[in-house]
Amino acid sequence: MSRILITGGTGLVGTRLTEMLIAKKHEVVILSRNPQNKNEFKWDVSANYIDEKALIDTDYIIHLAGAGIADKRWTEERKQVIIDSRVKTANLLFNKITALNVHLKGFISASGVGYYGAITKQITFEETDNVGTDFLGDVCQKWENAAHQFSKKDIPVTILRTGIVLSKKGGALEKMKTPIIAPLGSGKQFLPWIHIEDLCLIYIKAVEENFTGIFNTVAPEHHTSITFSKELAKSIKKPYLGIGVPAFILKLLFGEMANILLEGSKVSAKKIEKNGYSFRFKTLKKALDNL
Repeated sequence: MSRILITGGTGLVGTRLTEMLIAKKHEVVILSRNPQNKNEFKWDVSANYIDEKALIDTDYIIHLAGAGIADKRWTEERKQVIIDSRVKTANLLFNKITALNVHLKGFISASGVGYYGAITKQITFEETDNVGTDFLGDVCQKWENAAHQFSKKDIPVTILRTGIVLSKKGGALEKMKTPIIAPLGSGKQFLPWIHIEDLCLIYIKAVEENFTGIFNTVAPEHHTSITFSKELAKSIKKPYLGIGVPAFILKLLFGEMANILLEGSKVSAKKIEKNGYSFRFKTLKKALDNL
């Protein structure tokens, strides 16, 4: 049994991951701006504060905290919030474990497939490929750099570059369940995705099997906006409209943020499979049927 500290523990992934870790007899503590339960401890990044009791005897930190990428339009102020909520939080954790001389067994950080940039290409991106040159690429690179600093203290670092997380409640799938299902823009952009159960099991693998390095956490089956929409429409028995939502409308509504809806490339799951993870939900049909 390990003692695991989770940031972003009340979010979509953090909530389910906490349940699964506790079911496997791990002790989970959560950093929260407004602690409500006995396993939650206060932190305040603006005040450079973490309740030290949260860090005592901690074996692993799972860093999921970060303002939602697609929650609001990308003003310059919002962009800085997106970066700071990932980077400053990691820096605070690093400084506090250094000050308290906490000997972690591992630091496990979320990242995104946005690392490769919001672009549509026929190549399949692998973990060794270059970072994208757009805002998302910049966010993910800074996010990952903040995680890598833990290796300076001989702490193993695991980074999971995650696609769209599919879950029963909340998240992207709920927003996709419109009365009529249609692709976005050209529909040719790829949507790297993963079932929330698979993602949480990979985090658990990182804890229980000393699973370190950088990994794409996406299902092995590739889908475009068109094929994803067709599968979703069939699954929830809603009409499918083959005419895509026009790109100019999305750009009017969301500004620069529309790029993450209109662009996307294939992302490889081969490395994580070669490292011993077997997906429970390899196909979108199986994932949607389950959800």
